[in-house]
Amino acid sequence: MSALITPAELAARLGDPALRVFDTTVRLPRPPGGGPYTPESGQDVYDRGHVPGAGFADLVGDLAEPGPLPFALPSPERFADAAGRLGMGPGTHVVVYAQESPMWATRMWWLLRYFGFDAVSVLDGGLPAWRAAGLPLETGTSAYPAAPFTARPRPELLARRADVERIVADGSSCLANALAPEVFRGEGKTSYSRPGRIPGSVNAPAKGLLDADGNFLPTQELTDRLGGLLAEPSVVVYCGGGISATIPVFALALLGRTDARLYDGSLAEWSADPALPLETG
Repeated sequence: MSALITPAELAARLGDPALRVFDTTVRLPRPPGGGPYTPESGQDVYDRGHVPGAGFADLVGDLAEPGPLPFALPSPERFADAAGRLGMGPGTHVVVYAQESPMWATRMWWLLRYFGFDAVSVLDGGLPAWRAAGLPLETGTSAYPAAPFTARPRPELLARRADVERIVADGSSCLANALAPEVFRGEGKTSYSRPGRIPGSVNAPAKGLLDADGNFLPTQELTDRLGGLLAEPSVVVYCGGGISATIPVFALALLGRTDARLYDGSLAEWSADPALPLETG
């Protein structure tokens, strides 16, 4: 299967014994007065309706490293244990989707790629597209047999704080901020310690790569919107917490650029240190 598949394509494969489908939904309540998000597992939403046979992948708990950053990259051992218990492993093909924003599905896609697993696809439009196609839903909980998962990290797909500090100092890579334009400019309430963007960043809003129904734009439109990044020798994408930035990373991969790096700590990490600069306006 290709990296991006339609509901009809997934429905045609549901009987495949090698298929592993996962709902990756996370709920992200925002405090009314601004401040950090309080991420919550979407398990209850999954239980009320999901693609038949799909399991649930917990990006808040099992698939994140415990600590101050809510979606921190897990250790290879933690990820391998969680992925194996979910049934991901040799000879399987994973399809991921979410019930709202596709950023949860693209985050899972990125995690699997980072840990060396390429047999993964994203359901275009997620569960809303599945529903709109009139396809059946299942309630309750489903699970796959456990499988051996070997994590083989690809450090070339990840940017850490020290890497970004070097980029700010020497301009060696293009920094792309995936947040909305007003957040990029530092306007309004912030969900991070300080408003603004990492100096030298360009804006590549994740939502601008999707249509009104949450489907990825056609190839030519993606190319039109991401052409500047496609032309850069090196690209690092970030957002608030390393989630919505995976939408541009995924879109770039659809266009053939598979070397874009994700700054996993993003603004949640960067803005928390008052010694690190931010730009506004």
